[in-house]
Amino acid sequence: MIPILTNIDHARQTILRRVAFEDTRVPDTIVARLTTLFGTPTTPQQAVDQILADVRATGEAAVRDWSARIDGYHGALEVPHAELAAAAARIDPALLAALELAAGELWRFHARQVRNSWADHGVEGVLGQLIVPLQRVGVYAPGGAAPLPSSLLHAAIPARVAGVDEIIVCSPPQRDGAIADVTLAAAHVARVNRMFAIGGAQAIGALAYGAGPVPRVDTIAGPGNLFVVLAKRAVYGAVGIESLPGPTETLVIADAHANVRLVAADLLAQAEHLLASAILLTPSRALADAVAAEIAVQLARLPAANARDAAEALVQRSGIVIVPDLAVAFALANEYAPEHLCLLIDEPWEYIGQVRNAGGIFVGERSFEVLGDYVAGPSHIMPTGGTARFASPVNVDHFRKIISLVGLNAAALARIGPAAARIATAEGLAAHAAAVQARLDPATA
Repeated sequence: MIPILTNIDHARQTILRRVAFEDTRVPDTIVARLTTLFGTPTTPQQAVDQILADVRATGEAAVRDWSARIDGYHGALEVPHAELAAAAARIDPALLAALELAAGELWRFHARQVRNSWADHGVEGVLGQLIVPLQRVGVYAPGGAAPLPSSLLHAAIPARVAGVDEIIVCSPPQRDGAIADVTLAAAHVARVNRMFAIGGAQAIGALAYGAGPVPRVDTIAGPGNLFVVLAKRAVYGAVGIESLPGPTETLVIADAHANVRLVAADLLAQAEHLLASAILLTPSRALADAVAAEIAVQLARLPAANARDAAEALVQRSGIVIVPDLAVAFALANEYAPEHLCLLIDEPWEYIGQVRNAGGIFVGERSFEVLGDYVAGPSHIMPTGGTARFASPVNVDHFRKIISLVGLNAAALARIGPAAARIATAEGLAAHAAAVQARLDPATA
């Protein structure tokens, strides 16, 4: 079922080649739904552009209209804050404890990332920077097909650690018109300020532009489906975004000593996500064959819906690549720049220095990626689609900004002012040069 490749160049052209999120084949059901909604054949990008234009033009009215048309939702947009605590009291106490444990681990990890403002007081005055939390952050919590309370925690907790004043959550209502209790409970655990039953592109538009009771935010964080990602891309500039999360991906490097059952389990855990990719790089043909056989065994034990999604991902976007050695495996991994890089090899810590591109490194059998999805500590919102070449997982700095602090005195002006004037003159900016000269020699300015 999962392809096994021995030719590295072929692997690059198949399983190591990504298709952009927006270029993936749109299921026929969505194509038909878009045609029904818009009355004419409409692409996802066209749909998002229209929804955002409507929200920007008419605000709350457009949000309500599109929520009714897409989700069949006609209820109140804002969830009463007391309902968050009530939902936390309704869910299984063991589940609530698990959410609280996850929140605690997230807080403990991200608290170590906090940077402080600084100012250097010298003989020429003061230079420094202020680290300032954003005032208002929007969090998108997916929940159309199934509730994902973990994503809410993994976006909101770093923002809370950063000192953000106000956290606004949007999450799509379920088919019965309500947000799932577990998502409301996660919002309570994360101590969000306000929550709205809005999903899709209309939620992103409401957060970016403001819409009735939904206030405009400074940045938006959180993963979502194709329409959410396209909307986040479109509103960037009017508002900040933490990333453009695409289909999730795991790349496992395993050697001949790896536990076959665990390697197969990790690949399947990734593959059951829609549009996911799960890739194994190994120098051992015996391990590759054993993992492929074990995947078939474990796949048969999954519920039908999970097995269907996993099987599709394994065939279409996953694979096992036989590499000459681990050096080639790490070179390919850096080229691929995976969201999750899992090291199931002997002495994995010896290889950490070879990793240049990855959203997160999961070191050894006990540090598997599923723990990172929920309770390990780092945010699970990590760069996808090769963006780990330059991007980072969601962290405290996504929700803070730097303000430069300049407070120089006459001594500094005498030393560096003439250089500023010369550079300004070279750039043809006479008024810039004059502003310097007015301070260096007020009588001739």
